[in-house]
Amino acid sequence: MAVYAVGDLQGCLQPLKCLLERVAFDPAVDRLWLVGDLVNRGPESLETLRFLYGIRESLVCVLGNHDLHLLATWHNVERLKKSDTLREILDAPDADQLLDWLRRQKLLHYDEQRGVAMVHAGIPPQWTLGRALELASEVENALRDETRLRLYLDGMYGNEPNKWSKQLSGVERLRVITNYFTRMRFCSAEGKLDLKSKEGLDSAPNGYKPWFAHKGRRSRHVKIIFGHWAALEGRCDEPGVIALDTGCVWGNAMTLYNVDSGEFHRCDCAEDGTPRIGATH
Repeated sequence: MAVYAVGDLQGCLQPLKCLLERVAFDPAVDRLWLVGDLVNRGPESLETLRFLYGIRESLVCVLGNHDLHLLATWHNVERLKKSDTLREILDAPDADQLLDWLRRQKLLHYDEQRGVAMVHAGIPPQWTLGRALELASEVENALRDETRLRLYLDGMYGNEPNKWSKQLSGVERLRVITNYFTRMRFCSAEGKLDLKSKEGLDSAPNGYKPWFAHKGRRSRHVKIIFGHWAALEGRCDEPGVIALDTGCVWGNAMTLYNVDSGEFHRCDCAEDGTPRIGATH
């Protein structure tokens, strides 16, 4: 059995299929880890969800900010933005089936045997892995609870509070947890978030660093796979931190990572849309 992790799909199904063909992925025995942002902005969001649903028994998936936004529009279509490419999902006859499956996915996955965690954006420096798993489960439980789902989805938007406190409760508590796991790039050593800066490592505001660069980070003993940050182009010098969002939806590449061997596979797309596949170590 091989385990592969793939960067943000964002509705780019053909590069994913090319990568899976390249490694002879067999859903009967292999496993595919998804770092989130399965949909939006790309050309085949509905087809991507349907493809993934079809091999759902072979997947481990964590949710990204675009996935949560899709779930929010499912319950309140007025949240659709002009730049969204989600309408085809909401109008599909199998929308309820697909989105009910989506809302039952994780925010944080940990493979204890491999000592590897997967999250969309990151784990803030002040949290241990154990604490992060506990807090992720609070949001996961809200997503799966029919009575709390709409309240959470309506209340998850916003940049405040910008720092974790154990005194937080209700929707504010869930919002900051969500922002850490699905939107974070830069934060202070104490976990104060800056959610406006979205460029590369050299764009950190004064007093902030990439979440993974803080020396006191309490999850340092765990290998962490993440996506979300296309501006990194897959480059991260921090040992034990694997950045997989290489900006496929922006015309760059999609990256597949063999979790056990450490081999990277990349699919670039030519101007005519023909995928070009390569492998690096």
